[in-house]
Amino acid sequence: MAHPSRPVDAQQLSLFDLLPAPLAAVPVATPKAAAPPRLAVALAAPQAAPLPPAALTSAAAGLAAAASAPRFQHPRAQRSITLGEYPVGYEFRRARRRSIGFVVGLEGLSVSAPRWVAVGEVEQALQAKAGWILRKLHEQHERAQRLQAAKVVWRDGTTLPFLGDTVIVLLDSRVTGAQLNSDGQALPGVPRLTLHLGLPQTATQEQIREAVQSWLQRQARRIFEERCAHFASRLGVRIKRLSLSSAATRWGSASASGAVRLNWRLVHFALPVIDYVVTHELAHLREMNHSPAFWDVVRSVLPDFERHRGALRTEVLPAFE
Repeated sequence: MAHPSRPVDAQQLSLFDLLPAPLAAVPVATPKAAAPPRLAVALAAPQAAPLPPAALTSAAAGLAAAASAPRFQHPRAQRSITLGEYPVGYEFRRARRRSIGFVVGLEGLSVSAPRWVAVGEVEQALQAKAGWILRKLHEQHERAQRLQAAKVVWRDGTTLPFLGDTVIVLLDSRVTGAQLNSDGQALPGVPRLTLHLGLPQTATQEQIREAVQSWLQRQARRIFEERCAHFASRLGVRIKRLSLSSAATRWGSASASGAVRLNWRLVHFALPVIDYVVTHELAHLREMNHSPAFWDVVRSVLPDFERHRGALRTEVLPAFE
């Protein structure tokens, strides 16, 4: 499947696919002679009645909701607008185009417009598309939170996805290299896979990351070779060369010469997702396009491929850097 932002190359097709202010001077009155003592009665200032517990709970919930509400502010925002109940700071630029364009990414909302379109018209267009823009901003906000949570802390006991399962990384100087163990008696909800690395407890984060990445890449090559051989025979195609890729925006590619490249990060996904990408690329060795005939080739060996390809867009992979 071709990357959406690139033209399709007839010879190669790819699959896709964060100092306080000084105090004011206070005037001091000049002391006067003391007045004779006088009987005075002081009246206490009236005090507000305490709020009932329900009102306090409601107020606290409102403050918590306001604090947790997402802020939609593009880091290069020059303008802002209120869409619904949300203030949105957006990047605005003039471009050589015929219409107003909106792009919502991890950074926020970017707007481009022709030079002859007034700012008022741009803001009218933003209001007209407010529902769509806010929906996409919320989606990107949630995705940014997932990406933040996906950052890996490289230490003993960290966890990673492997073939759709969770594996615990353990530093174990008794082993050589890396060794994957499986506990078939693990309790529900407890990862059953442990990856033992032949590293001491004093190993640096960089050493742990390199050891894990090398092991994952070896597993990826082994799995890809097995799955390619399996589906190539079923599709009647021949692979001239299979190589691993580290591309940031492509899951795989295939060329008319028979060369296939697969992103090693696919090893994080469950096997049916890997099979879809493998089949997709091998199908290009018969149909170098995305015509109905191409999808018929994919469907001939994976009738339910639509169930699995969505994971490539929705699942967030661990951030290694």
